Parts: sequence; structure tokens; C-alpha cells
Amino acid sequence: MSVSAVQPTLGRSTVPALARGPVLALAAAVGLLLLATSGRHGYFGDELYFLAAGRHLDWGYADQPPLLPLLARLMDTLAPGSLVVLRLPATLVTATGVVVAALLARELGGGRKAQVLVAATSAICPFLLGTGHYLATSTLDPFGWAVVTLLLVRWVRTRADGLLVWAGVVTGLTLNVKFLLLGFWLVAGVCLLAVGPRELLRRPMLWVGALIAAAAVAPTVVWQARNGWPQLDMNAAIAEEVTVGWGGRALFLPGALLGAGLLPGVVLLIYGVVRLLRSAELRPHRFLGWTTLGLAAVFLAIPGRPYYLAGMFPVCWAAAAVGVERVRPARWWRWVPTWPVYVVSAVVAVPLSLPVYPTSWVTVRPEIPGPAFAFAELGWPDTVAAIAGAYHRIPEPRRRHAVVVTEFYWEAAAVARYGPEHGLPEPYSGHRGYWTLGRPPETADTVLYLGTDPSVLRAHFTEVRRVGELPAGTGAMRPGTGLWLATGRTEPWETLWPRFRRFSI
Repeated sequence: MSVSAVQPTLGRSTVPALARGPVLALAAAVGLLLLATSGRHGYFGDELYFLAAGRHLDWGYADQPPLLPLLARLMDTLAPGSLVVLRLPATLVTATGVVVAALLARELGGGRKAQVLVAATSAICPFLLGTGHYLATSTLDPFGWAVVTLLLVRWVRTRADGLLVWAGVVTGLTLNVKFLLLGFWLVAGVCLLAVGPRELLRRPMLWVGALIAAAAVAPTVVWQARNGWPQLDMNAAIAEEVTVGWGGRALFLPGALLGAGLLPGVVLLIYGVVRLLRSAELRPHRFLGWTTLGLAAVFLAIPGRPYYLAGMFPVCWAAAAVGVERVRPARWWRWVPTWPVYVVSAVVAVPLSLPVYPTSWVTVRPEIPGPAFAFAELGWPDTVAAIAGAYHRIPEPRRRHAVVVTEFYWEAAAVARYGPEHGLPEPYSGHRGYWTLGRPPETADTVLYLGTDPSVLRAHFTEVRRVGELPAGTGAMRPGTGLWLATGRTEPWETLWPRFRRFSI
């Protein structure tokens, strides 16, 4: 090994050439695969919600910043009803993420082999592939993290302070998708103070970038303040959801590791963290290794969802790939970063992440493994048709003053999307962010309610009776969901509607 191979990256004025051909080919393959599967199945529940929220544009929402609803509205305006166009930003971001991962390896001094290795790892990562199928906060947020880390790694090499301003711009955009990136900066700041380079924190352009980010996120922070900080209630609901339905803290790290991929993704993630912490070559970037561990500890304590760590995957993979390129791995694992293992991993990861099989398999053959959230893309038109059938059975005089209310926000969003073609009125829901999108008018004295628990109706209406069932095999619905008709409202909606509000599922 040459002496130059172990020199710290600090002060390098040049980087290896970009492995343009193979890296762009891998990015294009990911993009084409996502495009080919974009139109399969149907809308994901959150996508329906983004569309509904996009029809009520605001500076913020109870459960998120404003960028995703705005983006959903823009894409649906360009091509109404097109799943492919709605998901195009997710497709572009996921494919571009493959290139960003390769650029991270390049900035760390990685040549062609390292760049292709990290690009391939990103391309077959089950979490990145799976979330790339949807327009979702969990798709755009990790990409923002990856770009920010790329800008920081490049700054360490070049000391070009303009990069810190761009880091502020990217941070501002990403915080308008999800507030999670703030956690990265807080933990990274502590790690910079502890292990350096402390010079970064003294750069005026870093604080100019911080001001840009603060200005970009200020409107949604003001919205949160004026509405009682509902995001805090949302965070508590997510923690409860993780504890009850995601296996709690015990499954956080296993979930994060599995989300990184099969053997290549998991092994390179762990090896990358070790190299960031221990390699003399990567000493200037050690703060990123400690930031990864610090974020894992924070998300474990909250508790958070395993994919919250996904934004740190690319820089860890890049550090590992550079090590694999320069030092032959130990005999017991040197077979992992080889093309046969990547081919086998891709063959397994793609059907586990994307709907590349017949739609009927999701409900008719549930034993067939597939994408975890495929069920939430199916059944929405049939569900809304069932609601419409019950609605139109209400006698005409009463139907004129009837509204549709749902227990779960996905259900209301589905009615908002498919209801107009069935003659349904604007739906309402007290669940999560949908509660802020509007409340029933005071003229509404009859409620057609879709849900599992009608107790909130029985407390405030004189008569509540079950009037319908959902069709069998509707994968999007929860067990026990039924249709209830409530009449004889006893209180004005102004005082009644807050009692419908809830964040937990």
C-alpha cells in the first residue's frame, strides 16, 4: 500500500474521477424499475392524505410541514389521477440518491471500485427501494440527509465555505418535508465539539446557512406555535405506535440493519461506522461516525422508527467501500462485497420492496412475501363505493344534511379522492392532520361514520346504528371496520368536533 493511500482526506485538492458509466447505469436501472412499478396497485394511504391536504394548502399541518402536500398538489395538477406522475419526484430522488452515494465515496478518496460498490449497495437497499415507490416524507427526507452529508464531507476536503451555505439551503428544504434533520444537526454539533473539526463551527458561512434554513422553516414553525404545537402530539403518537406495533426499542436496531439491505448493506453499514471511528485516513470525518451512533441512541430512546437512520446509510457505506477498495477484507467476509452476492441480494430485495408480482397475490395469496405496505395500496375504490352505497340509502330529506366522517385519516383521504364520482360530500376525520382540514357544518345533523369504534357517536347522538359492512378482501381496511349512521346530534359541532380529535391509530 502506498503512503498516500493512508493520508487523511483533509487537504486533498483533487478526487478520483467519477465512475460515470456504471454509476449512472445503476441510477438509471433504479429509476426505470421504479417507473415500471409506479402505476401498479393504487395510491398508498399517505399519498391520498397528501392529495387531500394539498387541496387545503397551509403553512403547516398537525402531522408534518407543508412541502409534501404542495408537491402532491403540483404533480396532480400536472397529470390528474396519474400515479406515475405523482410518484415521479420519489423516483427521481431515489435514482439520484444512487449517484449521491457514489459521490460520497469519491469525496472520501474512493476510486471506480468504491464508487460502484456504494452505488450498487444503495440501488438494492430494501428501504430506499421500497420507499422510493411512494411520494412520502420517508422518501425525500433521507435524500436531504445524504446531500447535506455530501456537502459537509466535501467541505472537510476543500474548506470551500460556499458549501455550508448550500447545506443550509438543503436543510431548509428538508425541514419542510420532515423536522428530523434538526436532530442530525444537533447531534453532529455535539460530535464536532467533541472530536472536530471544530473549525467548522467557527465558519461564518455555516451560520449564514443556518439563518437560511431558519428562514425557510419559520412559517411552519409559526403555524405550529399558533396551533398549539400539534407535532408534539404526533411525536408521542408515533412513539406509542412504535412501542405497540413496531416491536418497541428491542427491534429498532435490527429493523435499521435489515432496512439497510441484505448482506452487502448490513455488513458495509457496520464496517463503515467502524472505519469512520477508527481509520486514520478518515480522521477528519470521525464526527460522522459518532453522529451515526448518537442518532441511533436518540432514536432508540424516543423511541423512533428504524428508518429514521436511513439518511446516514450512504456516508457509512461510502466509508466502507473506500476501505474495501484499499485493503483486502478479512477472509471470513471478503466474499460479501462481490458481484454474485449483489446479484442474489437484488433478486431477493426487489420483490420484497416493489410490487413486481400480480396484484391479486396481496389478498388471494397472502403467504407470498412482498412489500410491507402493499396492502395499503389496495381496496380504496371498493371501500369508497361501499360508503357511497350506504350514503345513498339514507332517505333524501335526511341525506341533504348528512356528512361522512371516518375514524382513520387514510379513509377520509380515500373518500376525498374517489367520493366525487359517487356523489359523496366532502369527508371529515378527527384523526391526525385531517382534523385541521375542516369540520362538519352546523347544518349537518346526520353522520355516516366509517370506523371500528362508534363510542364517540353514542355519547353525542341520540341514535347510532350499524348500516353496512365493507367488502371482503379490502386490504386497506382494518379488521372490524363498519359503517354506522348517527342521528340526533345533541351538541353544536363547534364543541363536539374537538372530541373526535386523536393522533393514535
